[in-house]
Amino acid sequence: MTQKEKIKYWLKSAKQDWTVASHLFEKKDYSYALFFGHLTIEKILKAIYVDKHDSTPPFSHNLVYLSEKADLDLNDNDLELLEEVSDFNLEARYPDDKFAFYQKCTQTFTERKLDQIGRIKKWLLQQIQSKKLPKTISDD
Repeated sequence: MTQKEKIKYWLKSAKQDWTVASHLFEKKDYSYALFFGHLTIEKILKAIYVDKHDSTPPFSHNLVYLSEKADLDLNDNDLELLEEVSDFNLEARYPDDKFAFYQKCTQTFTERKLDQIGRIKKWLLQQIQSKKLPKTISDD
């Protein structure tokens, strides 16, 4: 695959995950909506990594780590958000015995977090340097 094809792959997959997050939110499956929000950001970060380094992105789900490897200059608030969203990956997949994460994922909480994810998603997409890419999830 060419660099452009790899970037397109990551962005297309991220777009699909963002659509799934929206569908899950509509169906009131809030914890998994946030999980797919995490996947969206993870894949955009991997696209940015490929764009900057033209190599395989790190095998990690940690969004702060991926943003560092992608050489992104994020402010403290965005780093804190990425850290929190990284936790959604683990908390949704490996619930504790009290299902605390599921209980925390109310409609209001999830809507607020998806809005924050959407904001950083938009900013991250602006960081893609490659030109002549097809429509991406920034068109949503």
